[in-house]
Amino acid sequence: MENVRIGIVGSKFAATLHVHAHGRNPHAQVVAVASLDSDLPDFCSEYNIPSHYSDYREMLEKAEIDLVDICVPNFLHAEVAIAALESGRHVITEKPIATKLEDADAMLEARAKAGVKMMYAEDWIFAPALKRAKAICDEGGIGDILYVKAKETHSGSHSPFAQKIEFCGGGAMIHLGIHPIGFVRWIKNQEVVEVVGKTSGGSERNMKHPGMEGEDWAAGILTFEDGTFALVEGNYITVGGLDDIIEIYGTSGVIKVNLSQGSPVSVYSSGGYSYAIEKTDTTKGWTRPAVDEEWALGYPDELSHFVDCVRLDKDPMWGVRGEDGRAALEIVNAIYESAKVGKAIKLA
Repeated sequence: MENVRIGIVGSKFAATLHVHAHGRNPHAQVVAVASLDSDLPDFCSEYNIPSHYSDYREMLEKAEIDLVDICVPNFLHAEVAIAALESGRHVITEKPIATKLEDADAMLEARAKAGVKMMYAEDWIFAPALKRAKAICDEGGIGDILYVKAKETHSGSHSPFAQKIEFCGGGAMIHLGIHPIGFVRWIKNQEVVEVVGKTSGGSERNMKHPGMEGEDWAAGILTFEDGTFALVEGNYITVGGLDDIIEIYGTSGVIKVNLSQGSPVSVYSSGGYSYAIEKTDTTKGWTRPAVDEEWALGYPDELSHFVDCVRLDKDPMWGVRGEDGRAALEIVNAIYESAKVGKAIKLA
């Protein structure tokens, strides 16, 4: 297959990132979008997408597509993915894979029955800085990995779907901490066997966001098969823009990565300018504007890998399979359960 025809479900933030990334790949052709948003015709016009549908089921029935790219709110991932898989299309699903483990299991079962590919969109695994860090680890540059710290934080989501647990599945951990969780499994290439979690509690127990049902701060201590550890964090209490920090401690070295605020460009502006990084609330004073933020966060390489999996009929790499999405969700759930009951949770 020379080119892969893609249908996107959704037309907001995640869909825009994915359209940009597909646009960098000569083998990716976004030919249709399905969305309930009233601005869908404008979205398709802006990105030269030839057809659009108000119902994704109609797109599955009428559009000539090979791959369905799911960019809708979390609670819809399973419904859309299962329908797409049953139609015989390959699937990309954004993180988290679903809001419930039983939904993730149903998605994996549908994929197995259909004999097609389902890929889990964890962009951190394709971030150039983190790929370089892993290469150094793989060649023994810091010895054996003993401990990893990883966090994704910012000031909070404005999406109405992020405010309710029924739509999002939780709060900051499932929405932001899911990235560090996926990353630490990948960098260790091991499963997590035990989880200890703590969260702010949600609603009026939150530190900063009482109107959000899910927690606005969460952390988890993860134990791997070899007895080593990771600390993962997600929070909505961080001002100053998206703040993604990773530290990897080995027996003979350390790697530190400032993924989101590590730009080589420094700017001082008394009046401010249009854009620095995601979620920043000001561009006045000294800032570190991103050079190519979407590339630095891994989106183009991630989606190119998924397109190549379809085009070249190869399996997605470890870390971005459907099974990896399920494993990440299981860890999130264990963090929530541990925070609730006040003890460590063993994973089978």
